[in-house]
Amino acid sequence: MPQALPALILCAGRGERLRPWTDRTPKPLLEVRGKPLVAWHLEALARAGVRRVVINTAWLEEQFPACLGDGSRWGLSIEYSFEGRDHGGALETAGGIAKALPRLASDAFWVISGDVFVPGFAFEAHDAQRLLVAGDRLAHLWLVPNAPHHATGDFGIDEVHGLATTTSPRRTWSSIGLFRAAMFGAIPPGTHMKLRPLLDAALAARRLGAERWDGVWTDVGTVERWRAADAAA
Repeated sequence: MPQALPALILCAGRGERLRPWTDRTPKPLLEVRGKPLVAWHLEALARAGVRRVVINTAWLEEQFPACLGDGSRWGLSIEYSFEGRDHGGALETAGGIAKALPRLASDAFWVISGDVFVPGFAFEAHDAQRLLVAGDRLAHLWLVPNAPHHATGDFGIDEVHGLATTTSPRRTWSSIGLFRAAMFGAIPPGTHMKLRPLLDAALAARRLGAERWDGVWTDVGTVERWRAADAAA
């Protein structure tokens, strides 16, 4: 089996739609079923053999090291990429990944949004990891069934070319993926930049892989979805 890659968990967002709870607690530290949302990712990464994790932060960022420490309780080594301290606020997804690259120190790595609840995802994508590292693709994304609030989805899957925009049925990107550092290497640290333009460029070049994932998945973006995830058996 290939060596487990490091992971970046994206935790810099403000969580406006979860106010007033996120006025005092960052969204990834809100509890779901008795533990912080981000802890579900940390446990799953540790089970998969991942040992190095970077967490990017901005809003109320001092709470993350206070709550999670150095990761040793999960058998992990956690480093923090402080966007609030260093840049005055969140850098958006691509900007945050670019800033974290020196801490990841790897040609390929996992990226996971800190505000999705996906308790059954195993982070053991050995075939996808081999293809990503050995080939010319820049990322491999996992797509989930569309939720009612995002009924049209994001992408389809072409069995030959990987991720596609025209292939039906369209599904929703789970905010979980394997990425190559080369996708972000030209972005100067401190740049505010969204991820979607980079995905669109890689998609046009047919350099994105994708596969389905049909397990439990919730985008904890509203109070209603947070409560539903917390209450589900």
